[in-house]
Amino acid sequence: MKIESSPLQKIAPSVKFGKGVKVYDFVNLYGCEIDDNTKIGTFVEIQKGAKIGKNCKISSHTFICEGVTIEDDVFIGHNVTFINDMYPRATVEGGGLQTEADWVCIPTLIKKGSSIGSSTTLLAGITVGEKAIVGAGSVVTKDVPSGTIVAGNPARVLRKIDEEKKG
Repeated sequence: MKIESSPLQKIAPSVKFGKGVKVYDFVNLYGCEIDDNTKIGTFVEIQKGAKIGKNCKISSHTFICEGVTIEDDVFIGHNVTFINDMYPRATVEGGGLQTEADWVCIPTLIKKGSSIGSSTTLLAGITVGEKAIVGAGSVVTKDVPSGTIVAGNPARVLRKIDEEKKG
């Protein structure tokens, strides 16, 4: 599906959009998939191979790298960074610059209904469970169980979400 674009957006022809997607200015999108009724804020980059589900909100200044899958109904706060390399290096053994052929992408999964607070960093290879909440400013280094609230550096489980308060 084609969306309205402006000269202030960099959207590659390889991007796949669902219905009702809203993309704000100053974005860099290439080779990704964005499903129905999702909003992408300003200054967001979404790399090739990333998949964003339906009814998601990706807030401004967020970086979603290759290998990230975000399921439906997920909220991503401002300035969230996803990492997809466990051991990033500029050079390979022998001193040459690392190329894409030298690099291994480690996938990350954000499950349905989760919320990721602003200024959070999510390291490679983690899964955030369904309806989990990650507090602002957290560094997520391991899987987050479904239905829990985590926060901190490193992020730790604070408590389970109270059933009566789930939205």
